Amino acid sequence: MAETFSLELGGRTISFETGRMAKQTNASILARCGDTVVLVTSVISDKPREGLDFFPLLVDYEERYYSAGKIPGGFIKREGRPSESAILSARVIDRSIRSLFPEYMRNDVHVVSTVLSVDQVVAPNIIAINAASAALAISDIPWNGPIGAVKIAHINGSFVVNPTEQELPDCDLELVVAGHKGGVTMVEAEAGEVSEELLIDALELAQREIDKIVDFILGMRERVGKEKIVIPDPARIPEIDQWVESELWNDLYSAIQLHGKAERANAINAISKRAVEHFAESYPNSKQYITGLMDELTKKGVRKLILDDKRRADGRAMDELRPITCEVGVLPKTHGSALFTRGETQSLSVTTLGMVGSDDQLLDGIKLDEPPKRFLLHYNFPPYSVGEVRPMRGPGRREIGHGALAEKALRTMMPSEEEFPYVVRMVSDILESNGSSSMASVCGGSLSMMDAGVPVKKPVAGVAMGLIADNGKFGILTDIQGLEDHYGDMDFKVAGTKDGVTALQMDNKAGGITRAILEQALGQAKRGRLQILDKMAESLPGPRPEISPNAPRILTMMIDPDKIREIIGPGGKMIRSIVAQTGAKIDVEDDGRVYISAVESNAAEMAMKIISDLTREIKAGETFIGRVTRMINFGAFVEVLPGKEGLLHVSEISSHHIPRIEDAFDVGDEVLVTVKEIDDMNRINLSRKRVLEQSASAEANPLFAPQLPIERARDERYSTLPKGEPAPRRDSRPGGDRGDRPRGNFRSDRRRDGR
Repeated sequence: MAETFSLELGGRTISFETGRMAKQTNASILARCGDTVVLVTSVISDKPREGLDFFPLLVDYEERYYSAGKIPGGFIKREGRPSESAILSARVIDRSIRSLFPEYMRNDVHVVSTVLSVDQVVAPNIIAINAASAALAISDIPWNGPIGAVKIAHINGSFVVNPTEQELPDCDLELVVAGHKGGVTMVEAEAGEVSEELLIDALELAQREIDKIVDFILGMRERVGKEKIVIPDPARIPEIDQWVESELWNDLYSAIQLHGKAERANAINAISKRAVEHFAESYPNSKQYITGLMDELTKKGVRKLILDDKRRADGRAMDELRPITCEVGVLPKTHGSALFTRGETQSLSVTTLGMVGSDDQLLDGIKLDEPPKRFLLHYNFPPYSVGEVRPMRGPGRREIGHGALAEKALRTMMPSEEEFPYVVRMVSDILESNGSSSMASVCGGSLSMMDAGVPVKKPVAGVAMGLIADNGKFGILTDIQGLEDHYGDMDFKVAGTKDGVTALQMDNKAGGITRAILEQALGQAKRGRLQILDKMAESLPGPRPEISPNAPRILTMMIDPDKIREIIGPGGKMIRSIVAQTGAKIDVEDDGRVYISAVESNAAEMAMKIISDLTREIKAGETFIGRVTRMINFGAFVEVLPGKEGLLHVSEISSHHIPRIEDAFDVGDEVLVTVKEIDDMNRINLSRKRVLEQSASAEANPLFAPQLPIERARDERYSTLPKGEPAPRRDSRPGGDRGDRPRGNFRSDRRRDGR
C-alpha cells in the first residue's frame, strides 16, 4: 500500500512516497521536490560473499536523459557510461551511508538512485541522498542510520539552505553535508577563499537542518519500516586470539613504529605468517581469520601509539609535515610541469594550454545550457604507485573523485576567459602514494600551471588531516599517511591559498565532532597549508611572466556576427584557405568572438590580419596593391583584400587612352589602385589613374605630397605597410612591376606620365 510523507526544508516541500514503485526491492522511495523526481531503491543479497575482507556496497546514480527532455548525443542514442557528475553524485551517497553499516557485514548491498525528472531548479543529488537514507531506514537491511543531507550556500553574506541552481553562481561557498544525530559523516565543499570560521558556522547550520531530516525519516520508519535482518557477529577463536595477543603484540607494536611504508608492511606480514604457521596443524583453515585479527590489532596499535604515547608511526609530531621537495620545468617539451614530493607521496603534474571553442570540454548531461569546461584536471593512479600489479583500464570512481576535488581547489584561482583566452588541462600522474595524493595533485597542479605561465590569482596548496578519537581522548594529525588514514576516524582534506579555503572534503566515522575539535583541526590545517605554500614559493613564487614557448599563441578579436559568413566562406572554403596559408587554428563563436591559435606568433598575427581584412569595411580614398583576378571588355576586376574585389574601369587605368584591357594587364598582375567610390549597391570602383596623378604630384613637390596608406592583398603580403610609405617604384622591385606598366603600343605613356 502506497504512503506519502512530506517535509518542509529550506522553504520547499520534499515528499517521499513508498509502496507504489519497485515493490520487489527491500525498500524503495520515490522522492519529489518541485518537479524534480528521483527513485531510490535498496536491495541486499540473501547470502554473504565468502572470502571478502571488506563490505561489498555498490551505489549507482543513473541520470535518465528523458528527465530533462533530452536525447543522448553520439551515434548510440541511449545512456551509457555515467557522466562525471553522476559518478560524483554516487560517491557522495556512498560516503554518506557506508560507515553506518556493520563492519563485519559481507552481504552485497545495492543502492540505485534514478533521476526520473529534473526541473533545472532543484538539484536531484541532495534529494537522492535523503531518499537513499529513507530507503535503507525503512528496509530490513541492517544499517545504523538514518542520515540527512543538505546543501548550504553562502550568498551575499547570508547562508541559504538548499539553494536553487540559479542561486549558486553568486555564492562564495557551496557545502554539501550529510550526517546523523551524532554528527557529520560526509562533507564536500568548494569555496572562494573563505575563512575557517565561516566553514564551521556553515557546518553547524547544516547539522541543525540534518537533525530535522533524521527525525522525519525516523517517523517514516516507525510507520512503515520493516524488521531488520539479523546478521550474526563473526565467530571468534579464543585460542588464536589469546596466543596472538600474548606472543605477538609487542613485536607487532614495534613493527607499527617502523618509518618506511614497505618496511612496516613487510614486518607486519612476517608476524602474521608466524601466526599462520603456528596454527597450521591445529587450525589449518585459519589464515583468513588470522589476517583479520592482525588487522584489528594493527588498528589497536596505531590508535594506542597516538592517543596514549602521543607519537606517530613515522616518528613525526602531531602537526609536523613530511619532507617536501618541489621541482618545476621538469619536462622539456610540455607547456608546464612540476614534480611535487611529500614523504612517500609524489605527483607529476603537467599543464597543457589549448584553444577555447575546440579544446574545451562539452558536457552532455541532464543539465540544460551547461557551458563548456575550460579548466580540466585529470588524476591518474597507476598500480605501480603503491607497488602493486593489476590491469590498467580507464579511470575509476576514485580517480574521478580525487581529480574533481583537486579541480575544485584550483578552479577558483583561474583567470577569466577575457584575461586568459586559453583552455587549461592539468594532468596529475601519481608516481608514489602513501597518503593524500589528491592534495599533492593540488600543490603540483598549482606549480605546473604557474610554470606554464597561466596567470593564476594565487598559488594553492592542500593538506590532509586526520582524527583519532576514543573515550574522550583525541589526536589531530597533520599530513596523514596511508596507515593513519586507514585506521583513523576522520579524513579531512583542506586546500586553499594563504588567505582562505578553496576546497574541503571530509569523511568521518567518529560520530559527533565538537566545534572545538573542528576549530583545532582547521587551524592546524591552515598552519600546515601555509608551510607548504612557503616551500612551493622557494621553487616558483608566482606565474611566469610569459606563457611557455612551447604553448600556442592565442589572439582574440571581435567581429560583427553578420560578418561570420565572410570568414567561413561557402562550404568552409575561406576558413580552410586561411588555415592552409597561415597554419593557424581558428575558432569562431556565434557572438562574433574569434580565437586564433598558432605556435608561431607571426602565423597567428597573419591570420588575424586576413580575418580583419575580410570583415572590415573598405572606404573611399584607401589605396591598395591589388591582384587582377579576371578581365572583361571594359575593365578588370582587382582583389584588393581577401575575398573583396573592385572594378578597375579601362578609363581609370591611365590618363591616356587604352583601347584594350589586355594591353595593360594579365590575370595575376599586381596593380596599385585607390578606391574611387563605393556605390549604393556596395560595389567597389577603383582607379589607377588617380594614384599615378598623386605620384607625379609627389615627385614634382615632395613637401606637399599626399600621404598614401598602402595595403597589399596577395598571399603573404597581407600586412599593412607603414603609413606614409610611397607607392613602390618600378625600379625598386626586381623584374619591375607589370601592374604599373602599360603594354604594347602604349609603353611611351610611362615617360609622359613622369614614370
